[in-house]
Amino acid sequence: MNTSGVTLRLLDKADKEILKLPRTVKGAFFDFQHKFKTNPNTTGLKLQQLKGDSRLWSARVNDEYRALLLRLADDDWLIVSVKHRKDVYDRLSYGVNQVTGGIEYVDLEVVEDSVLRRLPPPPAPEPALDTPAAPAPPEPARPLFADWTSEQLLGLGVAEPLLPVIRTLTTEDQLLGLVEYAPQLTGEVLLSLFDGASYDDVLDQVTKPVAATEPVDPEDFEAAVQRPATVVTTTDEALREALESGDFGRWKVFLHPTQAKLVERRYNGPARVGGGPGTGKTIVALHRVRYLVRQLSPGRDKPILLTTYNKNLAADLRSRLLELGGEDLLARVEVSHVDQLALRIVREAEPGNGKQTIDDSQAVREWRALLDELGENTWDPEFLHDEWTQVILGQAVGTRTEYFRARRAGRGRNIGRAERAEIWQLAERFAQRLDRLGRQTWDQVAERAARLEMGREQRILGIARQREEADGLDNIHLQDGSGGWLRYRYRHIVVDEAQDLRPAHWKMLRAMTPRAADDLFLVGDTHQRIYKNQVTLGSLGINIRGRSSKLSLSYRTTRQILRSALGVLGETKYDDLDGSDETLAGYRSVLSGSRPSGHPFPDWASEREGIAALIKEWDASAEPDAPHEQIAICVPTNQMAAEVGYTLKLHGIHSVEIRSDGPHGTGGVHVGTMFRFKGLEYQRMIIAGVTDGLVPREAVNALRHTDPVRYRHEIQRARSLLFVAATRARDTVDLFWHGTPSPFLSSSLTDAQGRIGR
Repeated sequence: MNTSGVTLRLLDKADKEILKLPRTVKGAFFDFQHKFKTNPNTTGLKLQQLKGDSRLWSARVNDEYRALLLRLADDDWLIVSVKHRKDVYDRLSYGVNQVTGGIEYVDLEVVEDSVLRRLPPPPAPEPALDTPAAPAPPEPARPLFADWTSEQLLGLGVAEPLLPVIRTLTTEDQLLGLVEYAPQLTGEVLLSLFDGASYDDVLDQVTKPVAATEPVDPEDFEAAVQRPATVVTTTDEALREALESGDFGRWKVFLHPTQAKLVERRYNGPARVGGGPGTGKTIVALHRVRYLVRQLSPGRDKPILLTTYNKNLAADLRSRLLELGGEDLLARVEVSHVDQLALRIVREAEPGNGKQTIDDSQAVREWRALLDELGENTWDPEFLHDEWTQVILGQAVGTRTEYFRARRAGRGRNIGRAERAEIWQLAERFAQRLDRLGRQTWDQVAERAARLEMGREQRILGIARQREEADGLDNIHLQDGSGGWLRYRYRHIVVDEAQDLRPAHWKMLRAMTPRAADDLFLVGDTHQRIYKNQVTLGSLGINIRGRSSKLSLSYRTTRQILRSALGVLGETKYDDLDGSDETLAGYRSVLSGSRPSGHPFPDWASEREGIAALIKEWDASAEPDAPHEQIAICVPTNQMAAEVGYTLKLHGIHSVEIRSDGPHGTGGVHVGTMFRFKGLEYQRMIIAGVTDGLVPREAVNALRHTDPVRYRHEIQRARSLLFVAATRARDTVDLFWHGTPSPFLSSSLTDAQGRIGR
């Protein structure tokens, strides 16, 4: 415990520098931190001011290394770097950014060295000729940022000390060398401009979200360190977490200023945060939960619900929440996947309901069996199942008359009154069939739970009206069947992967919390929608207009993978969960790596052999960089997953199957269908079977002429599935196919770089 009153902070990026130090130095750093907070003037620390500088000091970590610190106030210090003692007097620059108001630190010597190392090689000499002509001087390469004035770059938040270096950049490789050591906003601005964004777009999407809201005093470091743009940590525990957990654990400590603003903002109603894969939406959701818990009065109840669409992701959210805040945080939050929650509501109301709950594929088989029994071949079982789940159950349609009036936006095929009458009769027969078999679908469970919660909400509102009419006097109203006070189940609800919830889920959640400030907080990306649940939140009583935000910086995926993955989406339009279009404009990454690689094969058997050979090649490399549990193989079908696992086994490679509730086993390569990898991430991603007829399925291609609207929806879903798979990767993506590659590759991954298909 620090009793000296000294505050010691660590600036973002300094932790990454410390991570690269030898283990003994990192150990000495922890010891240094404790000693400094106890007494900075301890003789052994050799705290001294750098010559010619009014604010920068150095202190001894061990015999070889020194900590560089900014003195913000008498007892308030900020570690900006840990350097070898011979490098302490390099050209160092620090200051308060005039746009963000945050503290920035730059080692100009390190930046310049990084850029110089990436200079393009000199051109090879021309072969000698008998009559040599005077060679024309080579055209000087045009600087990357020649189109923008220094004033414009500074206005976007670029660090002023770096302007001379920025003016020399002529290649993307040099730019990446600068970005590695530049302040975060500088890197984001320069990469966005390099990627083709306009000045106004960068100003709106990159700079304004982190700009200071009040005038900035460049000499007031005490005020600067309190702003979100100065990303720091102060506690011993948080510092150790950041340094020992590596990149995986940094999200618990460091939040990007844009994320921090979303976490701590007060919303007057439901709010939504969107953004592409790896932008930290789930991180924002978890920190939002912690923020809401901190606003609660002491108690033992769980007034906050954290939910998502499946069991695997819910378990991951629970473990991450435990990491973030421990048992005390988890004690105030219910973490449940939304189907489990709906099933509990139904069983509370119907304790004798022992029906088996079946998934969509089983339900389609039951539809097919019903149509066979009736000798009915007019209707496609998948179409009927979608109509029943998305229109009849999704809109809580209870009568044939209501169905005649129900909206079918986005359903494609137009059906008249007579056809609706036929479908209604078939739907009634289908429900009776399931009831007779003792089965129910998850859509039925969700619809029933929504009706129950909406009824509960109406009773709560009725009591409130009675109280108001009685001038605030209370009567005792007991909740049906429980003997407890009738009240809303939750005060706040946070939803992860919001794009994959059904309409009935939203009706249920809307009824579970009072319509008040900070009631619903949703995160999700419709570009990653892998189920058929198209919803318009406004029509379901959830108004997010004016309370939608977007994250655009990817922390997981490299620029090379990102470019290729975005190409998979094509020109398809995606909604924003509220009836308007959404794009990934401005979606970017400051990470760099290798481009995706392609591996064509003549047939599926040789493709599997190729996968095994690639993994063995990685294992045999001089420095294998990925343990097997950080390698994933995703394929289009369960049968293909089983066959890949068998082939790996023949080659002595252990594999672990990914099921609906996560990996079954440890210590092996993860293998599963594309659906199973949502919410997961790996160092290396192998996407296999990316073949026309599998991605997309042949059955989808058959819809092109018979049902064009449904075809477009299914193609969009297939694109999203491949997009999700590709963006699970942190370092590399390898695509395998046999025969004709998927058409999704021809215009994106194939043409985006020349390695695929050779």
